[in-house]
Amino acid sequence: MEHSVTPGQSGETVKILTYNLNGIRSALSKGLIDWLAQNPFDILCFQEVKATHDVVDLLPFEALGYKYHWHAAEKKGYSGVATFAKLPPDQVVMGCGIPAYDCEGRILRTDFGDLTLLNCYFPSGTTGDVRQGVKMQFLDDFFAYVQELRQTRPNVIVVGDYNIAHTTIDIHDPVRNKNTTGFLPEERAWMTRWFDSGFVDSFRYKNPDQIAYSWWSYRAGARANNKGWRIDYISVSEPYKDRLIAAGHEPQAVHSDHGPVWAEFTR
Repeated sequence: MEHSVTPGQSGETVKILTYNLNGIRSALSKGLIDWLAQNPFDILCFQEVKATHDVVDLLPFEALGYKYHWHAAEKKGYSGVATFAKLPPDQVVMGCGIPAYDCEGRILRTDFGDLTLLNCYFPSGTTGDVRQGVKMQFLDDFFAYVQELRQTRPNVIVVGDYNIAHTTIDIHDPVRNKNTTGFLPEERAWMTRWFDSGFVDSFRYKNPDQIAYSWWSYRAGARANNKGWRIDYISVSEPYKDRLIAAGHEPQAVHSDHGPVWAEFTR
């Protein structure tokens, strides 16, 4: 079943980028626009924009053909997601209807024809037990939200920073990090449950044995030594997976402590 999305100039395909920018203004100062000009995508999904749209110079994005949809956190300089697309979506929904998450700007839904795209920034548990509890509750609530959404919108792509490395191939040191948030057994079990529920990990589906990371600590030369974690994903619901052409990472892009992740689909 085909859908009507025809963003950009890519003809018969749609290329989606997900990228945790760790501050959009910081990323722009590090050459993000020049990189995007050389690496065109139809849809850009940014996480951790850490700003409201009115304090960011968006003219360079407009010059590249993008229109933006923005879901900022209530707290200044924190969290927030933004989706830039070369074709206006049919519907935009800010949040998931759960105030605890919506006030933090974690989920932005855009519908293109019969495709629903969710741009998501999952909570991190790095600041202690309280936020780890928030993270685990989010995972349960988000799972239920998406399963209900799929009853009426079966073609779903869920992109973003999940803040979880799923398997041992997705982290440089699985033994030493076995009790570290982001690689805890209960988090990894949730990822398995997620993919067992009818989603495909687009990168792993196309690159079953490739070692690639999407985040590196700023400490101890982790990126230079490629001691990273794969915590950013493009999940594709089963009805849509046959349209997946290719998926990959762009670790050479250095606008953030994360790297861009992309997937390309037929339309």
